[in-house]
Amino acid sequence: MSGTGRRRRRRRRSDAGPAEIMQTPEAGDSTPAGTTTAPREVHFANTGFPHRGFTSARRNTPFHRGPSKRRIPQHSQLEESPDPQKIAPLLRKQWKLYSVTPMYCFSHTRLKDYSRQLSVFIAAEKQKGVAVQVGLDLVVKVALSTLLGLKGRERDPGAILIQLMSKPQFAASHSEDKVVWTGWFCCTFGDEEVLDFLPETFTCLPLFLVNGTETFTALVGSWFQKTFDCCISDLAISSRDLSWMAAMWTGYDIRSHLAPTELLFSVPIHPQSLDISYAIHPEDARALWDDIHKNRDEVTEEEVQLFLNCLYSHFFRHFKIHLSATKLVKVSTSVASVHCDGKVKFLCSDHLTRVLALLTELAINQIQY
Repeated sequence: MSGTGRRRRRRRRSDAGPAEIMQTPEAGDSTPAGTTTAPREVHFANTGFPHRGFTSARRNTPFHRGPSKRRIPQHSQLEESPDPQKIAPLLRKQWKLYSVTPMYCFSHTRLKDYSRQLSVFIAAEKQKGVAVQVGLDLVVKVALSTLLGLKGRERDPGAILIQLMSKPQFAASHSEDKVVWTGWFCCTFGDEEVLDFLPETFTCLPLFLVNGTETFTALVGSWFQKTFDCCISDLAISSRDLSWMAAMWTGYDIRSHLAPTELLFSVPIHPQSLDISYAIHPEDARALWDDIHKNRDEVTEEEVQLFLNCLYSHFFRHFKIHLSATKLVKVSTSVASVHCDGKVKFLCSDHLTRVLALLTELAINQIQY
């Protein structure tokens, strides 16, 4: 097996204080028009699961143990077919992940109404002095539409695409609008237990993916929380789940654009932290996984751990470093790239629904009810 190891040092970040809950434009201080605020991470206030008679057969807690095995989602023949023009822009872009509780009284038949209402909401916030984005026209158009081809089963709620569009401030009047922010909600291979117990007045779209400025993210998220009585929170990925992704995605067939399987580890040392990057040739990683994995329909925790242990042993023989004592923070394969802070980049359309299936599972598991 061929492998390469790279170590690089970086400045140690100052210790962060208590997590700061994001102030929505309505609750926060206004900003004079034409100015910008310092970039900050968006945190949605989570007021808890809306209690409207929904009782689940199980309860997830912060101490919820990961599964001992996971089924490999199979490509199913659904009535809806994907729209290549809408799927293509989702690839090779970095998306920030959020978890969303079920939406109350959301309807897929009212997307035009929601587009108009959200547009009015954003315009009203701008009138209050909220700095949106320098260089844009005063008018921000909103378009909500269905995103076909992202269901895992027929019973999964359809995915929803949100696009904010505007013209550059000094652009000609006949110039086309430019997409300045994109987000989408989906439920791919959603938990059947949750879907069974959810009342008809709720819609389960637990995974929210965002690409764009934090100000627009805060505005859109705030409107959805107020309108549909839901709660949106950051979705982080644990080292354990990153290990599952490294193993499962290595086993998927890729027809072109093979990329190395790369694992990034973090070592919290003083006075500077240390990152270790471990790259494995895709054919070597696939050969190792094929020797370990036996059941084509599911993957077990033992197989995942054995796969990682073999890679760790190989790395130790070359560099005398125990990777098991470090923290896995990022996984990159030919299928997708995911960071523990909840950022993902989809690299292969053939396995998009399989990646979304695992992310949907993690988003549902994070919901406290």
